Amino acid sequence: MQRTTDMTKGSPWKLLITFSLPLIVTNLGQQFYMIADAAIVGRGIGVKALAAVGSADWIYWLILWTVAGLAQGFSIFVSRHFGDKNYDSMNKTIAMSAVLCFVLGCIFTIVGIVSARPLLEALKTPSDIINDAYVYLITMISGTLVVTAYNMASSILRALGDGKTPLIAMIIAALLNIFMDLLFVMVFKWGIFGAAFASVLAQLLSFVYCIYRIKKVDCIKITKNTRKLDFTLIKELIIFGIPLATQYIVIALGGIILQSTINLQGSNFVAGYTAVNKLYGLLESTAISLGTAFSTYFAQNYGAGLKERIKQGISTGIKLCIIASLVIMVIILSSGKYLLQLFLDVSKDGGTAALEIGWRYLYIMALFLIILYLIYVYRNLLQAVGTSVWSMISGILEFIIRVVMGKVIILYLGIDTLFFIEPMAWIGALVGVIIPYFFLKNKYIS
Repeated sequence: MQRTTDMTKGSPWKLLITFSLPLIVTNLGQQFYMIADAAIVGRGIGVKALAAVGSADWIYWLILWTVAGLAQGFSIFVSRHFGDKNYDSMNKTIAMSAVLCFVLGCIFTIVGIVSARPLLEALKTPSDIINDAYVYLITMISGTLVVTAYNMASSILRALGDGKTPLIAMIIAALLNIFMDLLFVMVFKWGIFGAAFASVLAQLLSFVYCIYRIKKVDCIKITKNTRKLDFTLIKELIIFGIPLATQYIVIALGGIILQSTINLQGSNFVAGYTAVNKLYGLLESTAISLGTAFSTYFAQNYGAGLKERIKQGISTGIKLCIIASLVIMVIILSSGKYLLQLFLDVSKDGGTAALEIGWRYLYIMALFLIILYLIYVYRNLLQAVGTSVWSMISGILEFIIRVVMGKVIILYLGIDTLFFIEPMAWIGALVGVIIPYFFLKNKYIS
C-alpha cells in the first residue's frame, strides 16, 4: 500500500500534525537508541569512553550534517514536482540525486578517513581519550556511504508525504542497534569500536527497508532514460544544495572549533558536555520533524502555486512550534538531571562533577528552546521556495557566534561563557532567516 500524502488539499493543521507525528516518533526513537548507545558506552565502559565519543562527535557531525543538508535540498525538488504532478521530472530528480549522493558519499569517506587523526590532534583532544576517539571516528566515517544512502532514501519518502516508512525503518534499526550494542560492547568486549560498528549496521538495515518501500510507490519509475546523466539538472541540484550543505558545514566547523576549547577543560567537563549533546537530540528532534513537515507542505504547495495555503501553513507552523517547545522545556526542566544520569555513573570517578556541568548546560538550553523551534519554520519556508542561500547565511551567523564566544568572549567572562554559546547561536540563526522572510514574503507568498 502506498503512503504518499498530497498536501495541496485539506486542513493545514491536520496535514502538518498527522504528517509530523510519525516523524516525531521516528526522530525521538532514533534519539533514544542513540541515547542507549551512549549509555552503554558511558556506563558500560566508563566516563572517559563517553568523553572520547564526545570528542569525535563534531567531526563526524560535519560529514553527517553535510550529507543530510544535501539530501534535504535534493528532496525539495522532488516535493515540488510531486506537488504539480510532474512525475517525469520527479523521477529524473530522484535518479540524479542518487548519483550525486553516491559520488559525494565516496568523497566524504576518503577525506574523512585521511583527516580524522590530524583533526583530533588539532583539537587538542586529551591524551587519555584520543585513541578511543580515533577508533570511534574512523569506524563511523567508514559507514558514510551507508548514511548518505539512507538520508537520500528517507528524504525522498518524506518529500512524497510518507512519514510512516522512516518510522518503521527506525524501529527496526533501533532494536537491532541496541541488541548489537549490548552484544558487541558487553559480551564481545569490542569497546568503542563495537558501539560504532553497531550504529553503521543499523543504518544499513534502515536504508534497505526504505528502498523496499520506494519500489512500491507507483509514481516512482526509474527507467534507463531516467538514469541517463542530465548535467543541467545535476548542476541545478548542486547549486541549490551547496548553500544548504554550507549551512551545516559552517555550523559543524563552529562546533569543532568550540570543541577545542571544551577539550582544554579536561575529561570530566568533556563528559558532562557530551552527555548534554546526546540529550540535545531529544530537544531538537521534534523541531526537526516539524521542519520536515513544513518543508514538504511548503514545497508541494509552492510547486502547485497555492500561495494562500502557504500563508496558512506559516501561521500553523509557528503555533505548533510554540506549543511543542514549551512542552519539551517543562519535561527537561523537571527530569533533565535524571536523564543525564543515564550516561553518567556518579559512583565512578568524575561522574558527579560531570553531572553538575551537564545539568547547568542543559538547564540553560531548555530556557531558550523556543528560539530553536522557530528557526525551522522560516528556514524551511525559504528553502521550499528556492532561496537556500539564506540557510547558508544563517549557518554562518551561528559559526561566528560560536567562534567569537568560544575563543574571544570566554577570555573576559570565563568558563561560564561555554554554557550560553548554544542559545546565542540559535538567536543568530533565527535572525539570519526571519529578516529575509519579511523582505521576501511579498514576492513568494503574496
